[in-house]
Amino acid sequence: MGKFLVSFSTLLAIPSAIALIAWILFVIFGQVTVRKLRKNPETKQALGIELASGWDILNVAEALTLPKAFAQKSRNHPMGALNADPDVLYKHTTVFDRVLARMFCVLFYFSGLSLIILTIAYFLLGFN
Repeated sequence: MGKFLVSFSTLLAIPSAIALIAWILFVIFGQVTVRKLRKNPETKQALGIELASGWDILNVAEALTLPKAFAQKSRNHPMGALNADPDVLYKHTTVFDRVLARMFCVLFYFSGLSLIILTIAYFLLGFN
């Protein structure tokens, strides 16, 4: 049997393709869900702080992705005002919105973490 060798560029292409899908979901989630939440006066203040343009999209997706107990614990933290309020968001989102948020969040964090790990491995192990 021959050896199965994978080049570094192939390893890099997989999380890059996943990141592209995640960014497409980011735009869709922002246009479908977060726009609706921004227009609602009850949820406008529950989206968390927007440090940069689009940051509230990440806040909302993270609040809808994390387990409620963990999100509530982070909300009670002194820096909790930076995060979106999951209780208010659950009242004003549909199951489709939550599934879209989870798909976006998982793909976004997986691709980002994979790219960081591959970059570190590239410099430490010296792929050629």
